[in-house]
Amino acid sequence: MTAQGSQAARQIVLDTETTGLSAENGDRIIEIGCVELIGRRLTSNNKHYYLNPERKSEEEALRIHGISDEFLRDKPKFAEIAADLLDYLQGAELIIHNAPFDVGFLDKELERIGQTPIANHIAGVIDTLVMAKEAYPGKRNSLDALCERLAVDNSSRTLHGALLDAELLADVYINLTRGQEALLIDLGEVSQGAASDTPRINLTAFDLPVLRASAEEAAQHAAVLLELDKASGGKALWRKLEPHGSAT
Repeated sequence: MTAQGSQAARQIVLDTETTGLSAENGDRIIEIGCVELIGRRLTSNNKHYYLNPERKSEEEALRIHGISDEFLRDKPKFAEIAADLLDYLQGAELIIHNAPFDVGFLDKELERIGQTPIANHIAGVIDTLVMAKEAYPGKRNSLDALCERLAVDNSSRTLHGALLDAELLADVYINLTRGQEALLIDLGEVSQGAASDTPRINLTAFDLPVLRASAEEAAQHAAVLLELDKASGGKALWRKLEPHGSAT
Protein backbone atom coordinates (compact mmCIF):
# COMPACT_ATOMS: atom_id res chain seq x y z
CA MET A 1 0.00 0.00 0.00
CA THR A 2 1.08 3.55 -0.65
CA ALA A 3 0.35 6.25 1.91
CA GLN A 4 0.42 9.15 -0.53
CA GLY A 5 -1.16 9.69 -3.91
CA SER A 6 0.54 9.23 -7.22
CA GLN A 7 -0.61 10.72 -10.49
CA ALA A 8 -2.15 7.42 -11.60
CA ALA A 9 -4.25 7.79 -14.74
CA ARG A 10 -7.20 5.97 -13.14
CA GLN A 11 -8.17 5.93 -9.48
CA ILE A 12 -11.12 4.28 -7.74
CA VAL A 13 -12.39 5.61 -4.43
CA LEU A 14 -13.81 2.56 -2.65
CA ASP A 15 -15.85 1.95 0.50
CA THR A 16 -17.59 -1.07 1.97
CA GLU A 17 -20.24 -1.75 4.58
CA THR A 18 -20.09 -5.03 6.49
CA THR A 19 -22.02 -7.23 8.92
CA GLY A 20 -19.44 -6.56 11.64
CA LEU A 21 -15.85 -5.63 12.30
CA SER A 22 -13.97 -8.92 11.82
CA ALA A 23 -13.50 -10.56 8.44
CA GLU A 24 -11.40 -13.27 10.11
CA ASN A 25 -14.30 -14.17 12.39
CA GLY A 26 -16.76 -14.55 9.54
CA ASP A 27 -18.20 -11.08 9.03
CA ARG A 28 -19.06 -10.35 5.40
CA ILE A 29 -19.41 -7.43 2.98
CA ILE A 30 -22.97 -6.22 2.41
CA GLU A 31 -22.32 -3.15 0.25
CA ILE A 32 -19.56 -1.88 -2.05
CA GLY A 33 -19.40 1.65 -3.44
CA CYS A 34 -16.86 2.75 -6.07
CA VAL A 35 -16.28 6.21 -7.57
CA GLU A 36 -13.94 6.65 -10.54
CA LEU A 37 -11.44 9.50 -10.87
CA ILE A 38 -9.37 10.08 -13.99
CA GLY A 39 -6.85 12.90 -13.79
CA ARG A 40 -8.38 13.78 -10.39
CA ARG A 41 -11.75 14.42 -12.01
CA LEU A 42 -15.00 12.54 -11.37
CA THR A 43 -16.16 10.56 -14.40
CA SER A 44 -19.58 9.26 -13.21
CA ASN A 45 -18.40 5.76 -14.15
CA ASN A 46 -19.23 4.43 -10.69
CA LYS A 47 -20.11 0.99 -9.35
CA HIS A 48 -22.47 0.07 -6.54
CA TYR A 49 -23.46 -3.33 -5.18
CA TYR A 50 -25.69 -4.55 -2.36
CA LEU A 51 -24.77 -8.11 -1.39
CA ASN A 52 -26.40 -11.01 0.42
CA PRO A 53 -23.84 -11.81 3.14
CA GLU A 54 -25.47 -15.15 4.02
CA ARG A 55 -25.48 -14.12 7.68
CA LYS A 56 -27.06 -11.50 9.91
CA SER A 57 -25.53 -8.12 10.66
CA GLU A 58 -24.43 -7.48 14.21
CA GLU A 59 -26.59 -4.98 16.09
CA GLU A 60 -23.80 -2.41 16.33
CA ALA A 61 -23.10 -2.62 12.58
CA LEU A 62 -26.82 -2.37 11.83
CA ARG A 63 -27.01 0.88 13.82
CA ILE A 64 -24.18 2.27 11.68
CA HIS A 65 -25.37 1.36 8.17
CA GLY A 66 -29.11 0.72 8.74
CA ILE A 67 -29.25 -1.98 6.01
CA SER A 68 -31.61 -4.71 7.18
CA ASP A 69 -31.12 -8.45 6.71
CA GLU A 70 -34.51 -8.57 4.98
CA PHE A 71 -33.42 -5.98 2.39
CA LEU A 72 -30.29 -8.01 1.56
CA ARG A 73 -32.00 -11.40 1.32
CA ASP A 74 -32.65 -11.25 -2.45
CA LYS A 75 -29.40 -9.46 -3.36
CA PRO A 76 -26.57 -11.24 -5.24
CA LYS A 77 -23.80 -13.01 -3.35
CA PHE A 78 -20.23 -11.78 -3.65
CA ALA A 79 -19.30 -14.67 -5.95
CA GLU A 80 -21.90 -13.47 -8.45
CA ILE A 81 -20.46 -9.95 -8.79
CA ALA A 82 -16.76 -10.73 -8.25
CA ALA A 83 -15.81 -10.94 -11.94
CA ASP A 84 -17.58 -7.65 -12.73
CA LEU A 85 -15.96 -5.93 -9.74
CA LEU A 86 -12.45 -7.17 -10.54
CA ASP A 87 -12.83 -6.16 -14.19
CA TYR A 88 -13.86 -2.66 -13.07
CA LEU A 89 -10.98 -2.34 -10.58
CA GLN A 90 -8.33 -3.88 -12.85
CA GLY A 91 -5.14 -1.84 -12.94
CA ALA A 92 -6.58 1.11 -10.99
CA GLU A 93 -5.17 2.74 -7.88
CA LEU A 94 -7.61 2.41 -4.97
CA ILE A 95 -8.30 5.25 -2.54
CA ILE A 96 -9.70 3.98 0.77
CA HIS A 97 -10.15 5.50 4.23
CA ASN A 98 -8.62 3.07 6.74
CA ALA A 99 -7.57 0.77 3.91
CA PRO A 100 -6.55 -2.31 5.96
CA PHE A 101 -10.19 -2.76 7.04
CA ASP A 102 -11.74 -2.75 3.54
CA VAL A 103 -8.82 -4.59 1.92
CA GLY A 104 -9.00 -7.27 4.61
CA PHE A 105 -12.68 -7.86 3.88
CA LEU A 106 -12.16 -7.87 0.10
CA ASP A 107 -9.28 -10.34 0.40
CA LYS A 108 -11.38 -12.66 2.57
CA GLU A 109 -14.27 -12.59 0.09
CA LEU A 110 -11.86 -13.28 -2.79
CA GLU A 111 -10.26 -16.13 -0.84
CA ARG A 112 -13.67 -17.76 -0.40
CA ILE A 113 -14.14 -17.98 -4.16
CA GLY A 114 -10.57 -19.14 -4.89
CA GLN A 115 -9.36 -15.75 -6.16
CA THR A 116 -6.03 -14.07 -5.40
CA PRO A 117 -5.85 -11.00 -3.09
CA ILE A 118 -7.01 -7.63 -4.37
CA ALA A 119 -3.39 -6.39 -4.56
CA ASN A 120 -2.85 -8.71 -7.53
CA HIS A 121 -5.55 -6.92 -9.54
CA ILE A 122 -4.78 -3.25 -8.90
CA ALA A 123 -1.94 -0.73 -9.17
CA GLY A 124 -1.82 0.11 -5.47
CA VAL A 125 -3.74 1.54 -2.51
CA ILE A 126 -3.78 5.05 -1.05
CA ASP A 127 -4.96 5.20 2.57
CA THR A 128 -6.53 8.61 3.20
CA LEU A 129 -6.53 7.96 6.96
CA VAL A 130 -2.72 7.75 6.86
CA MET A 131 -2.61 10.93 4.78
CA ALA A 132 -4.95 12.75 7.17
CA LYS A 133 -2.94 11.73 10.25
CA GLU A 134 0.20 13.12 8.62
CA ALA A 135 -1.57 16.35 7.65
CA TYR A 136 -3.45 16.82 10.95
CA PRO A 137 -1.51 15.09 13.75
CA GLY A 138 -3.42 14.80 17.00
CA LYS A 139 -6.75 15.69 15.35
CA ARG A 140 -9.84 13.56 14.74
CA ASN A 141 -9.56 12.17 11.22
CA SER A 142 -12.80 10.30 10.67
CA LEU A 143 -14.57 10.90 7.36
CA ASP A 144 -17.08 13.21 9.07
CA ALA A 145 -14.27 15.18 10.77
CA LEU A 146 -12.41 15.59 7.48
CA CYS A 147 -15.57 16.70 5.69
CA GLU A 148 -16.07 19.40 8.32
CA ARG A 149 -12.39 20.45 8.24
CA LEU A 150 -12.22 20.59 4.43
CA ALA A 151 -15.68 22.15 3.90
CA VAL A 152 -17.11 19.05 2.18
CA ASP A 153 -20.91 18.96 2.48
CA ASN A 154 -21.88 15.74 4.28
CA SER A 155 -25.32 16.88 5.43
CA SER A 156 -26.97 13.93 3.65
CA ARG A 157 -24.89 11.42 5.62
CA THR A 158 -27.25 10.36 8.41
CA LEU A 159 -26.20 6.70 8.10
CA HIS A 160 -23.09 5.13 6.58
CA GLY A 161 -23.58 4.09 2.96
CA ALA A 162 -20.79 2.76 0.75
CA LEU A 163 -21.52 4.79 -2.38
CA LEU A 164 -22.26 8.05 -0.53
CA ASP A 165 -19.14 7.59 1.62
CA ALA A 166 -17.03 6.91 -1.49
CA GLU A 167 -18.38 10.10 -3.11
CA LEU A 168 -17.57 12.13 0.02
CA LEU A 169 -14.13 10.54 0.27
CA ALA A 170 -13.40 11.44 -3.36
CA ASP A 171 -14.07 15.09 -2.49
CA VAL A 172 -11.99 14.81 0.69
CA TYR A 173 -9.08 13.23 -1.22
CA ILE A 174 -9.10 15.96 -3.87
CA ASN A 175 -9.03 18.60 -1.12
CA LEU A 176 -6.31 16.77 0.84
CA THR A 177 -4.07 16.66 -2.22
CA ARG A 178 -4.99 20.00 -3.76
CA GLY A 179 -1.57 21.44 -2.96
CA GLN A 180 0.05 18.88 -5.27
CA GLU A 181 -1.46 20.69 -8.26
CA ALA A 182 0.93 23.58 -7.69
CA LEU A 183 3.81 21.22 -8.46
CA LEU A 184 2.31 20.35 -11.83
CA ILE A 185 1.82 23.84 -13.30
CA ASP A 186 2.69 23.85 -17.00
CA LEU A 187 5.15 26.68 -17.65
CA GLY A 188 5.43 25.88 -21.34
CA GLU A 189 3.76 29.14 -22.43
CA VAL A 190 6.22 31.37 -20.55
CA SER A 191 8.60 32.95 -23.05
CA GLN A 192 12.33 32.69 -22.45
CA GLY A 193 12.69 36.46 -22.31
CA ALA A 194 9.82 36.98 -19.87
CA ALA A 195 12.03 36.82 -16.79
CA SER A 196 14.44 39.47 -18.09
CA ASP A 197 11.54 41.80 -19.03
CA THR A 198 10.14 41.79 -15.49
CA PRO A 199 10.96 45.07 -13.69
CA ARG A 200 13.03 44.62 -10.54
CA ILE A 201 12.29 46.49 -7.31
CA ASN A 202 15.14 47.49 -5.04
CA LEU A 203 13.86 46.57 -1.58
CA THR A 204 16.82 48.28 0.13
CA ALA A 205 15.05 51.58 -0.52
CA PHE A 206 12.34 50.61 1.97
CA ASP A 207 12.60 50.73 5.76
CA LEU A 208 10.69 47.56 6.60
CA PRO A 209 9.42 47.37 10.20
CA VAL A 210 10.09 44.22 12.25
CA LEU A 211 6.91 43.07 14.02
CA ARG A 212 7.76 40.87 16.97
CA ALA A 213 5.31 38.46 18.57
CA SER A 214 3.71 39.56 21.82
CA ALA A 215 4.20 37.52 24.99
CA GLU A 216 0.68 36.09 24.58
CA GLU A 217 1.31 35.13 20.93
CA ALA A 218 4.64 33.52 21.86
CA ALA A 219 2.92 31.50 24.60
CA GLN A 220 0.20 30.35 22.20
CA HIS A 221 2.85 29.36 19.66
CA ALA A 222 4.75 27.36 22.32
CA ALA A 223 1.52 25.59 23.34
CA VAL A 224 0.83 24.53 19.74
CA LEU A 225 4.38 23.23 19.34
CA LEU A 226 4.07 21.26 22.57
CA GLU A 227 0.81 19.69 21.36
CA LEU A 228 2.42 18.69 18.05
CA ASP A 229 5.45 17.32 19.88
CA LYS A 230 3.24 15.16 22.09
CA ALA A 231 1.23 13.93 19.08
CA SER A 232 4.46 12.86 17.33
CA GLY A 233 5.74 11.02 20.39
CA GLY A 234 8.60 13.46 20.89
CA LYS A 235 9.87 12.98 17.32
CA ALA A 236 9.26 16.54 16.10
CA LEU A 237 12.03 17.64 13.71
CA TRP A 238 12.56 21.00 15.36
CA ARG A 239 13.78 19.21 18.50
CA LYS A 240 16.92 18.25 16.58
CA LEU A 241 17.54 21.90 15.76
CA GLU A 242 17.15 23.22 19.31
CA PRO A 243 20.27 24.11 21.35
CA HIS A 244 21.28 21.28 23.65
CA GLY A 245 19.38 21.34 26.92
CA SER A 246 16.73 23.89 25.86
CA ALA A 247 13.45 23.80 27.72
CA THR A 248 10.27 22.25 26.30
